[in-house]
Amino acid sequence: MPHLIVEHSANVENVPLILEAVHAAALETGLAPIDALRTRAACRDSYVIGDRHPDNAFIALTLGLGPGRSDDEKQLLIDALMEAIEATVGEAADHMMLSVEIQEIDPAMRLNHNHLRAHIATRNPTT
Repeated sequence: MPHLIVEHSANVENVPLILEAVHAAALETGLAPIDALRTRAACRDSYVIGDRHPDNAFIALTLGLGPGRSDDEKQLLIDALMEAIEATVGEAADHMMLSVEIQEIDPAMRLNHNHLRAHIATRNPTT
């Protein structure tokens, strides 16, 4: 059930690369199943950051995650995702505020129908 939501200020460049990087990083931890992981961006056109300098930017990644992972596993995810963001944005990080947060999803308060699972299993028989 992992959801990666990359919220970012409109002045962040290469958002598709950032999405690819964090998606891959989550999968590489082995803690995010390929048949459930969803990664998307939410651009914010209106924002005020720090001293209001127009070069200031932000990326706030929120990971929605079902219960069952240990604190060590969650920390592994947080670290891997931040590493992926920083590696992708490179020196641009010097004028950015970056954050990664896990929000655990209560399964009793969520309804999910994953119709892709069977199709993904057919295309990726090793997963």
